[in-house]
Amino acid sequence: MTKQSVLWIKSPLSTYTANNDDAANGILIQGKTILELVPKGQSPKRQYDQTFDASQHVLMPGMVNTHHHFYQTLTRACPPALNKKLFPWLQTLYPIWAQLTPEQHALATELAMVELLLSGCTTVSDHHYLFPETLTHGIDQQVEVAQRLGMRATFTRGSMSLGQEQGGLPPQSVVQSEDTIMDDSVRLIQQYHKKDDLIEIALAPCSPFSVTQDLMKSTAALAKEYDVNIHTHLAETEDENDFCLEMFGERPLDYLETVGWLHDKTWLAHGIHFNDEEVKRLGAAKVGITHCPSSNMVLASGIARVNELKAAGVRVGLGVDGSASNDHSNLMQEVRQALCIQRLRYEADEFTHLDALNLATAGSAAVLNRPDIGQLAVGMKADIALYKLDEPRFSGSHDPLAAMVLCGAHKADAVMVNGQWKVQSGIWLEGDISELMRKHSAAAKALFQSAGY
Repeated sequence: MTKQSVLWIKSPLSTYTANNDDAANGILIQGKTILELVPKGQSPKRQYDQTFDASQHVLMPGMVNTHHHFYQTLTRACPPALNKKLFPWLQTLYPIWAQLTPEQHALATELAMVELLLSGCTTVSDHHYLFPETLTHGIDQQVEVAQRLGMRATFTRGSMSLGQEQGGLPPQSVVQSEDTIMDDSVRLIQQYHKKDDLIEIALAPCSPFSVTQDLMKSTAALAKEYDVNIHTHLAETEDENDFCLEMFGERPLDYLETVGWLHDKTWLAHGIHFNDEEVKRLGAAKVGITHCPSSNMVLASGIARVNELKAAGVRVGLGVDGSASNDHSNLMQEVRQALCIQRLRYEADEFTHLDALNLATAGSAAVLNRPDIGQLAVGMKADIALYKLDEPRFSGSHDPLAAMVLCGAHKADAVMVNGQWKVQSGIWLEGDISELMRKHSAAAKALFQSAGY
């Protein structure tokens, strides 16, 4: 067996490890793993045969995105849906999304993943719940794209079973029967979950207003049987609270507990409208929550109580959410957005730039129950991002880590996933981004036209 080479990411301008370890003089990587942290003023203790000069770079763990809807990259800044709150926004877009074809979905998936990668994100999670008759193997498509790109991913088999005829929000054309959903969930887990070093499968009924209680209970039971995570939207808006009270006779968190979801394999998107007692219950159960600041602002949904949630014991991470409500897939920009929106809730010293970076790294890794990513530490996966501060927006800055967030870093100069370079000099190495954008834009236009616009 050939000995693997050892790479020294050498002498970074600054380092963020997402922990208190000292890696001020860089890290050593062998194969897929971080081999050594090199403290300030020291050289590696182990032999190395390659170097990467990081003297002009900020070094940090590859970021982890914990909530997205890749297909929505096809309906960014969509005229019929502009300037609407969540429920009317969804009702406007559902008929468009119902026309989604496999070819369009594959392009949307690749575009979203590459966009995230270029921002310094190395692990993605997508909540795909839209399965019109033409898209029965949508998750299989996503796995194929991720494996081709060599990106780490948690793909969630989403679902909608409560259509308008049953009092739900989505049209009947995009809902499925419980048997169909459960059979496909079992198939996907058996076929893909942890079958390689990159892919995990989770189960993800869309929301209280689009699935039945029976499906929520069945999903919880199946996830327990196969030991996989479960995910859904919860407490995003006050409208959702009202819906749950009218439909189920209880608030969203009470509903979650009724259907068997209040535990540490669960993570929730948004989690805005919880009262003090509910925050304590979430923490006691070690539930995870994805903070989605841009989407929450665009849809006027509210501000998540990040500090109270973390103090209670909730695992809190970061997500860009769908590109029809964000409208981008840039996780580094989301870090700055998280800082800014949390400053509206807390004093300046109560939520810092380091807190925002932590959400996107160690915090998000914890949300996905991934102890092997999200930090620079010995034994962790070799998922890293390096940023240059050579744009006008950074000129005159003094603290590199603060500048990353406050001055608005938005693109990585180099990105490594599982020990393999995916981006160098700001360029995606394994494809033609211009050609991908051309095909994706054509698909977006075709989808819009197919819905009668």
